[in-house]
Parts: sequence; structure tokens; C-alpha cells
Amino acid sequence: MFSFLRRYLPYGLLSLLFMMGEALIDLAQPKLMEGVINEGVLSGASGTPYLLQAGCQMALLALAGTALGILGGVFSNLCAQNFGNDLRKAVFRRALTLSMEQADRLTAGSLITRITNDVTQVQAMITAAVRGVVRSGMFLVAGTIALLSLDVHFGQVAFAAMVLIGLGIALIVTRTRPLFPLQQQRIDRLNTTLAEDIDGARVIKGFSQEEQATARFTAANDALADTQLRLMLLIAMLPPFATLVLNLAIVAVLYVGGAEARLGQLAPGTIMAATTYMTQILIGLLMLAMIFQIFIRGFASETRLQEVLRLTPSIRDGSYPKGKPREKGTLKLEQVGFTYPGAKGPALKDISLSLKEGETLAIVGATGSGKSTLAALLLRLYDVTEGRILLDGLDIRDYPLRDLRARIAIALQHPELFQTTLRENIRLGREDATAKEIEEAARLAQAEDFILSQPAGYDTQVAEGGTSLSGGQKQRIALARALLVRAELLILDDSTSALDMKTETAFYEGLAKSKDRPTCILIAQRIATARRADCIAVLEGGRLVACGTHEELLASSPVYQNICASQLSDATPAAQQEKEVVRHG
Repeated sequence: MFSFLRRYLPYGLLSLLFMMGEALIDLAQPKLMEGVINEGVLSGASGTPYLLQAGCQMALLALAGTALGILGGVFSNLCAQNFGNDLRKAVFRRALTLSMEQADRLTAGSLITRITNDVTQVQAMITAAVRGVVRSGMFLVAGTIALLSLDVHFGQVAFAAMVLIGLGIALIVTRTRPLFPLQQQRIDRLNTTLAEDIDGARVIKGFSQEEQATARFTAANDALADTQLRLMLLIAMLPPFATLVLNLAIVAVLYVGGAEARLGQLAPGTIMAATTYMTQILIGLLMLAMIFQIFIRGFASETRLQEVLRLTPSIRDGSYPKGKPREKGTLKLEQVGFTYPGAKGPALKDISLSLKEGETLAIVGATGSGKSTLAALLLRLYDVTEGRILLDGLDIRDYPLRDLRARIAIALQHPELFQTTLRENIRLGREDATAKEIEEAARLAQAEDFILSQPAGYDTQVAEGGTSLSGGQKQRIALARALLVRAELLILDDSTSALDMKTETAFYEGLAKSKDRPTCILIAQRIATARRADCIAVLEGGRLVACGTHEELLASSPVYQNICASQLSDATPAAQQEKEVVRHG
């Protein structure tokens, strides 16, 4: 964490100096008050000049202390807030570099907690270190020295009080320490539950699961509240205990001071100064106790942040060890296999395929056969566990990730849209795209008509998660986004499933006629979509069981025949339309 703090150390040092000055002024006030009483009040009329002089000094010191306190607060916040800003951005950047496996293990809710709550706790720790430690430490050290200078017996009273409060602090810190990490874990769980239920609100409402969702949230919230209550109850015990010890210590100072005053050894002003110093010492000790709590919480959060920052991304940049690729738009899979972390069996096994520039490969198979897993491997969201994938003649693990993903565009069945305009959603992969290029991509994706019918056309604002658009509209925006990139390899992962047959046909016909037709992989459920490809690969149980044209597979592949039969058996008008496409193209 010091690397994030280093550049803001000047702010922290200035704050320390200002806080030291403020604390010294606070410590000087009791000594002045001693003189006001002994030399001024008790001297009667002759002490009036001294009272005026001392009063002016105390007022000026109070103003100076106020100014120093303000400056100390300003610079401590400049240090802590800038540190927190840099740390938060660094954790977010690292989170984006993690592989899907690592991100899934940490969970989105936990990452949100770390980037928000944990960074805030570490910021509070820095603020407490800069401001509180100096002030409370000076109250303890300088206050004790000043108290001993008044009378050694006062120092004995202060020592006994500090021992008592120190024991109380140690007990409470010991009891609360394991609760802080637990609290953060339960905030993780609450955030994860909250994110899932808000994202799935439509499903919850559609299946009347409001009570069950509320019960899940209540369980997570109650667990957090229980942990926080235990923490707060323990922490809440400390101030009353410290106050009790403080009052007892002041009584002891008054008793000792009164006894010595009766013997003529102490003046009343000295006793008042002693009670003030005693109060400052014990307040400093109580401040340290609160700072210890902040530090324990901060160190727990710092550990969680370091877990992310020190995590080495498992998917890393390649370095072109064999030179940059000279081919364009070619793809080859050589005995590719993949097993998800923690899975009992492989999701893909011994897949070998090849595509030349401009060709189209369709991948079909039952749900869970490994179609979308293959798309994730091509983008290096995961790395193959067996074999290799060659793009333009080079293993995709040898590409820098940015270069690899610049050569591939993908449109998903359930696309992610962001809370910005339709135009900005389309140009996500090419920020330098012109208005004309954006409109051409939308036209090819069959999105132009519905975009122009929107209130502000391309500048229409999209609701969070794209909820202001239908499924088919979102898919067309995602298709336009992928086309705009003009990548060598275009992956369409069931990305036209929400389109009607007429719109889908128009899209594929336009794609086939485009002058920069990319090499294309169609991951499809519909046979009517798959048969448009030059070649169709059939997956079953993660294995490649057949590969050929639509006609060849109808004649030779039982798996493909079953898929076709299941789609042709539906008697709905849409299915009838699809039958005609499958039979006659």
C-alpha cells in the first residue's frame, strides 16, 4: 500500500506538523489557566493586568489552534482521499484483468465490497494515522510529563488510570479483532444477493418469488446485522468504562491535590491544571483505543485488497515469440480440450477444426454440449487445457490480449448493453468510428428502422441493463457493435435467436454480400441458421461427432438427424416457416 501513499506523503507530513502544533497549544492552555487562577484570580485587584494579559494569550492560542486544526484536517484529507482514489482505481483495473475463473471465485459482490467498503476502511485508517495518532500520542506523553512536573503523586494517579483503561482496551480489541473480517465477508454475501435479485427482478416477479427473494436477502442482512451488533456492543462498552475511570482519576487528583493544598504545598490553580491534564491524558488514551479499532478494521480490509492486487491474472499477454502472424482470417483447432476448474469431467475433448479466410462454420448441439465454451476459449476468457487454437497461423496464447481481441468480434445471445446512448453502445469496440460507419453497421444488423423510430434516434438513452429495449432490439444492437469492429473473425453465439425468420434472413443475406465479409463462426440452435454455413460441426457431450454440409449430415449423422427432427416436429406457424427454410433454403 505504501506505493499508493508515497506520492501524497508531503500532505501527510504537513498534516502531522499542523496536528502537533494544535496539540501543543492544547497542552499549553492548562498551564496558562494555572497562572490565571494563582496569579490573577487569587491576587484580587492586583492581578487584573495579569488576567488581561493571560486572557489575550489564551484567545490568540485558541485562534492559532483552530487554524492549525483546520489545516491539519485539510492536508490529512488530501492525503487519505487521493490515496483512496488511486487505490480504488488500481483494484478496479486489476479486477478487469482477472480471468473469468478468478473473477467467478472472488464473486462480483465481493469485488464490489472491496472496491467500495474496503477502500473506505483503509482510507479511514490513513486519516486516523495522520491525525489521531499524533494528537492522542502527544496528549499521553506530553500530558504525563506536564502532570509529573506539577506533582509526582498526580503521575501515579495517571499511571493507575492508564493501566485500567489499557486493560479494557486490550480486552475489547481481542474480542473484536476476528469480527471485522467476518463483517466484510457478510457484506460480500449481502452485495452478491442484492445484485442477483435486482438483476433477476423480472424473473422473480414472473414466477411470484418475491417472498423467497425477500427471505434470501433477509437471511444475508440478518447475518450482517448480527455481526455488526456484536461489534458495536463490544465497542460501545469502552467509552462508558473510560469515562468512569476518568471521573475516578479526577476525584483522586482532587483528593490528592486538596490534601497537599491544605498543607500549603499546592495552589488551587495547580490542582485545576492537573485535572485538565488528567482529562487530556485519558481522552488521548480513549482516542488511541478508537484508533486501534479503526486500524484493526483497516488492516482486515487491506488484506482483502492485497488479495486482489497480488493476484496474478491466469490469462496473460503473449509476446509473439515466432513473429507476428502473416495470415489473415484463418482459424485452426488442434485436439482442443478444456475442463472447467473444479469440474469432474471435461467440457470439451479432442476438438479439431479449421477455417479459411471468409468461410463460415456453424456449431450445433444440445444444451451443454460445449458450444459457448468454445467461443469463450477463442476469446481467451479461459485457456485450453489440451491442444491449441491457431488464429492466422499463430497460437492465440502468443498474442497480446488486446491484439487478439481486436481480431475477434462477438455477439451474444444475451448481450450486455450499457446505460448510455444507442450510438455509444454500438461504437463500444471502435471509439473512432464515424457516424456513417455506425449507421452502416446498424443497417446491416437490421437495427436502423427501430433506432430511427426512437425519440432521439441514435442518441436515445438506453436504460440500465438495456431494459428499455426488447430482446430482439438488444440483439440487433449487439450485432451492429460486432460488425462495426470489422474483425477478422466474427463469432455469433446464438445472437439472432430473438429475431424473427424474416429479419434473421435479411441479416445473413446482407452479411454474405458485405465487401469485408469476415471468417464467421455461428453457434446456433436453429438448423435454419446453421445450414447457411459452409460447414456444420456437431457437438455432443463436449466431443465433435460429425462435420459436413447440411445435406451430408442429414445423410450420415444420427445426432444431426435428431436435432433436425426435433425442430421439424413443432406444428406452430413459426416452426412451419422454419421447416420450409430447412427443407428448401
